[in-house]
Order: sequence, then structure tokens, then C-alpha cells
Amino acid sequence: MEQHDWSVGRGWRRRMQASGLLCTAIVLAAGIALASATGTSRAEDTDAPDPGSLSARAVLEDLTAQVLAVIDAARAYVDEDPQRYYDAVHEVLDPFVDYRGFARGIMGEYATGARYRSLDQAGRAALREQLDRFSETIRIGLIRTYSKGLLAFGGSRVELDDSDSDSDGGEAGARRAALRQLIYSDAAQPYVMIYQMARDKQGVWRLRNLVVENINLGQIYRSQFEAAARRFNGDLDAVIDNWSTQAARDA
Repeated sequence: MEQHDWSVGRGWRRRMQASGLLCTAIVLAAGIALASATGTSRAEDTDAPDPGSLSARAVLEDLTAQVLAVIDAARAYVDEDPQRYYDAVHEVLDPFVDYRGFARGIMGEYATGARYRSLDQAGRAALREQLDRFSETIRIGLIRTYSKGLLAFGGSRVELDDSDSDSDGGEAGARRAALRQLIYSDAAQPYVMIYQMARDKQGVWRLRNLVVENINLGQIYRSQFEAAARRFNGDLDAVIDNWSTQAARDA
């Protein structure tokens, strides 16, 4: 069977592999969702604020600090126990990530409410199962593939850019926010990440999309899913199975 790269475009993927900074940005971005005071990493923090009261900026800053702490701790053991490292990354990110929402966005027209309503009972059950399965595939693929680049992050300076008037912090009353993050390394210019965020029904900030150095991650994944769906004549199970195979290789 012909093999396909389901993760990201080949040229961009090589660039990601060459720069742990960009790999890290993807993982951090994947985690900017569902900032819950009752999440795993905050379960014992009785003074944690109501997640709905946090600005998008506060969510990003808090999660970045948590992930960087995992990286620092992992340097002492990751060579001998990589699974412990992966588990630590999952522990921090899982309470914050809306993997199902991300998966639904990637599936695009194949997972819209309109399509779901057009299906019969059996078709709706099948679509729910496919979405559940694809959500878990996305979860495994994102964490395992890009956490391998996290350890290259050490020593870099990360800051939010307030110079752009459109880059607000998602203050009270706002429904959407676009945060511009700068990552300084040895390069002459910092890497630029734009986090496009929106509030959910509970008022909690969730990641809706990420643009890395003018590369729109959501569009890349959705385009690849659409291309795969055409290749497999609309067989979503085949698309997900092949995507899962690639994710397993990257793990």
C-alpha cells in the first residue's frame, strides 16, 4: 500500500524536526484549552481562580510555565525512562486540551452538525465512534510526536508581544482573542506564534487555531484529512486507520 505522511507537510515537518522550539510551540498550543481549576495539575490548589475568570493571556502564561517545569525535570531521567516523560506531558496537558473539538475541526465538513443531523440513527452512532477514535489518535499523535522536541526548548526566552493592537489578552467580556507569542533563540529574529482563541459555553478560553511562522496548523491538518477522504472515497474509517498508523510510527 502507498504510504502517506499524515502528520504535517514534508517540508514543514523537516523544519519542525530541525527546531525543537517550533515543536514545543505546537505542544504548548495544543494545550491551551479548558484551563480548569479542578484539572489534574491543579487538583490540590484550593486558591486557584475560577477558570472562567481567567483571561486568555493568563491561561497561556500559566500553561507555558507548567510545561517548562516538566521539561526541566525530565532532563534528569528522560534518557532512561522516556515513558515517564510522556506521561508527565500528558498529565499537564490533558486537563487543558479539547482534543475532541480539535479533531472535529480537522474533520471539517465530515463532522459538522448539519451532516450529523442528515444521518440516520446508525450513521450518527458511527460518526460519534469515528470522532471518538480520531480524537484519541490526535491526542497520541500530538503529544508523542512533538514532545520529542520539547527538550530542545531550554534556555530560550518566551514572551507575549503586546505591540500588536489586535493581540488582546482576552479580557472580561471578550469572546475571541489573538495572542502573539515570541520565542527567542540563536536566530536573528524570534519565532512568531499566533494563538487564536475563543470562549466555550462555560466561558473558559480554548484554543481554536494556531499559526506558526505564517503556517496555519488547522488548515494543514484539515486539508490533509480532506485529501485522504477523497483518496479513500469518503471512507472515514480508512482515513482514521491510516492516520493512526502514521501516529504510531511517530511515537
